[in-house]
Amino acid sequence: MTTSRVLLGEWLPDQPAIVESLKDATNVVPLSVGYGSFPASVDYSNAASEALLVAFSGKYSTSTQMFAGGATKLFKLNPATLNLDNVSKAGGYSATDWSIVQFGNVVLAADSANKIQAWTMGTSTAFADVAAAAPVAKYLTIVRDFVVSGYIDGGTYANKVQWSDINNETNWTAGAASQSDYQILSQGTNITGMTGGEFGLIFMEKAIVRMNYVGSPFFFQFSAISTNLGCMDGATIAQFGQVTYFLSDNGFYSCDGTNVTAIGNEKVDKYFFTNMDLNKLSTMSTAIDPVKKIVVWNYPNISGGRSLLIYNYQVNKWSQAATTANYINSIATAGFTLEDLDVFGTLDSLTTSLDDRLWTGGKFLFAGVTGNKISTFTGANMTANLTTSDIEQGYNSVVTLARPQIDNGSCSVAVASRRELDDTITFGNQVATTSEGRVSLRSAGRYHRFNIIPSGNWTNAIALDVEIAPQGTR
Repeated sequence: MTTSRVLLGEWLPDQPAIVESLKDATNVVPLSVGYGSFPASVDYSNAASEALLVAFSGKYSTSTQMFAGGATKLFKLNPATLNLDNVSKAGGYSATDWSIVQFGNVVLAADSANKIQAWTMGTSTAFADVAAAAPVAKYLTIVRDFVVSGYIDGGTYANKVQWSDINNETNWTAGAASQSDYQILSQGTNITGMTGGEFGLIFMEKAIVRMNYVGSPFFFQFSAISTNLGCMDGATIAQFGQVTYFLSDNGFYSCDGTNVTAIGNEKVDKYFFTNMDLNKLSTMSTAIDPVKKIVVWNYPNISGGRSLLIYNYQVNKWSQAATTANYINSIATAGFTLEDLDVFGTLDSLTTSLDDRLWTGGKFLFAGVTGNKISTFTGANMTANLTTSDIEQGYNSVVTLARPQIDNGSCSVAVASRRELDDTITFGNQVATTSEGRVSLRSAGRYHRFNIIPSGNWTNAIALDVEIAPQGTR
């Protein structure tokens, strides 16, 4: 009898079944050792008058305001009622998506069909054109002290970058009295997204261009740091610090402004493109979960639903999750007192723990929209699923026992055994652990694969100890 410890290592769906890895890691978060639980999304707001495309927050001084955008309207959350009130400019919009940034105390929104919209924290009652000379743009970012826009006039100037005057989001007129100007980028075809900070990154279909401030008379210098490799769509871009994560036409990458690094190659790239509905690429969204330190891509799958692809940028590991959310983002709430919680019903009906930062206010958390409601990923643990690769010990063997190593929880285990690698993989019944943390099994074959479903308020699934006995042949 041999006892083997099977560590719950990297999820590597692009690798063969007999490579030491996980074949499934669903509804979990990758950790340095093992995997943690992943919460379900729960409704936060009441229903808006139309389906939502985006949710975002503005925060200035002690004021935090939450907004959402649909195809024809922009909404502001009323924290006293959880209603989404229409705060659109007169005439509304015709958006297919939104790009949102905050510049000082002003929230700016672009939809590729109207002039850039502005909301001043503390004074605005409705969104309005930020300036008569402002462009119609698809993408927005902030580079140093400038508002930068790209993909201008609904794609008429799909390779044009235009920026405001320094520290003035209302001045878009170039001239001797202004640092506002524009640049036509001659390589990389269309602009597909932008990120900012001390420098800007302009993502194009076949190039990445760095945007550096150099002062008068040219203001910005544009330098290509990548050619023949760009970004498929701005919906796949997220930034944390000075590192931007994005999807190219051959997989997932990160860029720190100098180097472009493949992060999904031979790990999840093939799996993603096999399972993603490319016809709905523009409906993707990407966000940073500041608590779990992960980048998450929300994408339409080929089954007609939506899935999450999760990357822990600290340990370079992946996982996935199912979701009903149409869009994801990092947002902040206004906060609640115990008396304020009445708007959610009784304490027993709350779907989010009272210890969650959701109730603190002003703290950013992982959220999004589901249908016509803002939702937050603060619900109960989703049902996790962890499946090992094939384990081989001799030509024939029998699995007799399993001991899961799971912090603060329990689980059930099923095993699939087969003689040859081309045999059908069929798992037996799930067997729950006893009070001693043991799972009795009996399954014979050459290759053994284990499926683990954690339960309870578990925090970390680490390993599975299995007892395997050799079996003779005839």
